Amino acid sequence: MSRGTRNAPPRASAMLQSLRGLGYSTGSALADIVDNSISAGAREVRIDFAWSGPDSRISILDDGDGMTDSQLESAMTLGDKSPVDSREPQDLGRFGLGLKTASFSQCRRLTVASVVGPSTACLRWDLDQLAASADGGWLLFEGPATGSEPFLVQLSGRSAGTLVLWEAMDRIVTPGYTADDFNDMIDGAERHLAMVFHRLLGGPRRRLRLLINGRPVLPWDPFMSGHAAKPWASPIARMPTDVGKIEVECHVLPHKDQLTAEEFEAAAGPEGWTAQQGFYVYRNERLLLAGGWLGLGQGRAWNREEAHRLARIRLDIPNTADTAWRIDIRKSTARPPVTLRPWLTRLAEDTRARARKVFAYRGAPATGHRGVPLDHAWRAEHSRSGVKYRIDERHPAIAAVLDGSGPQATLVRAMLRVIEETVPVQRIWLDTAENRETPRTAFAGEPPKAVIEALFPFYEDMVKRRGMSAQAAKRTLLGMEPFQNYPALVDGLPDELQ
Repeated sequence: MSRGTRNAPPRASAMLQSLRGLGYSTGSALADIVDNSISAGAREVRIDFAWSGPDSRISILDDGDGMTDSQLESAMTLGDKSPVDSREPQDLGRFGLGLKTASFSQCRRLTVASVVGPSTACLRWDLDQLAASADGGWLLFEGPATGSEPFLVQLSGRSAGTLVLWEAMDRIVTPGYTADDFNDMIDGAERHLAMVFHRLLGGPRRRLRLLINGRPVLPWDPFMSGHAAKPWASPIARMPTDVGKIEVECHVLPHKDQLTAEEFEAAAGPEGWTAQQGFYVYRNERLLLAGGWLGLGQGRAWNREEAHRLARIRLDIPNTADTAWRIDIRKSTARPPVTLRPWLTRLAEDTRARARKVFAYRGAPATGHRGVPLDHAWRAEHSRSGVKYRIDERHPAIAAVLDGSGPQATLVRAMLRVIEETVPVQRIWLDTAENRETPRTAFAGEPPKAVIEALFPFYEDMVKRRGMSAQAAKRTLLGMEPFQNYPALVDGLPDELQ
């Protein structure tokens, strides 16, 4: 049996064709190109989309350091750098594949031109020409394709910078693809880039200016920082590890009822409220993973559920943690090391519980007006057989009816029991799942007259039958669910009753 070795290089055309299937969207592919620009010190990146049917193209121009001919050849070579090599702390790359795999996922011709001082270098991959090559070699072409020279003029007059040009975009401009589809793709890519680079695009230390067809990309902040209705944000928690310090900051966003329609739509994010819940994993302030629960959970992994859609958690890792966190080539998946899972699970459990409470109570405070303890009309009874919901007879409104019912008290209690046993739990659950919103309660959307019609009989009973002062009765009402949400109406009740 032979024990020698053989040289078995892959065929270039077949290998590059295989790399096209890594699953990039146009937005995520562009984000990989922008990563390279940032690593090269760019402060401004211009992305231009040009529609021309099958001849449509996308160019990405930065004002970074640029590359010499040898540096460009290295950047265009697959696997020229090892993912285990040490890198600068602010480097956003890892595998040495992003420029190529991201580009090939969208186009068949990739041209990169770069300027450093007086010299310009230009190299090109062309999958059609590679497929036609008889020897199956790795042919990296010099200069732009015939007819593509005008698309590189943006580099003219610059002392440094790099331009990436995508042509023959067969993965984008497919049969039946129209200009409207192209414009929709641009909008989707802009939303993705606004999310991925939001910390670099905004804030006091703005490090990047990103433009699409000359229009600045505005950052999308998933945490609604500084919004007056935001119910909770945690202090930053830090955990030292062998691969660097991890930082976590937990957030619960405002309920829909506390937002305008425009704010609610904007805060939903590119994928919508339910999909965007969970952890937001950053490396050097660049978003890697937008939402999801990282496979965490007690017993089984948590799913993305409506009840927890207001929970979002910022998690920062250094670029030395890529291997430990299993960051993939597309920068789209991450898995925390086993040593961090209990800590992250505890933080996430607390955040999910807080978010669930805000979602269930539509953002209403847990206490009454001015901190008065709140009496809830319903209570949950937990047992081994499950949960039952009971009307709490200690609630002032329920107690008032029972106290005043005299010989009819038994009949009233029987009625309450019927209501308890016929709560349409399944219907409520289905409606919530289908409508992605809890049913409206607590007089939401009702005019003040409807609230007064329910409120006044209890106030009158407290003052006339029970002999309470007007102020004491009002304090009691402000501690009653759901009247705690209407302090102005309670304060406006007359002090003297006829």
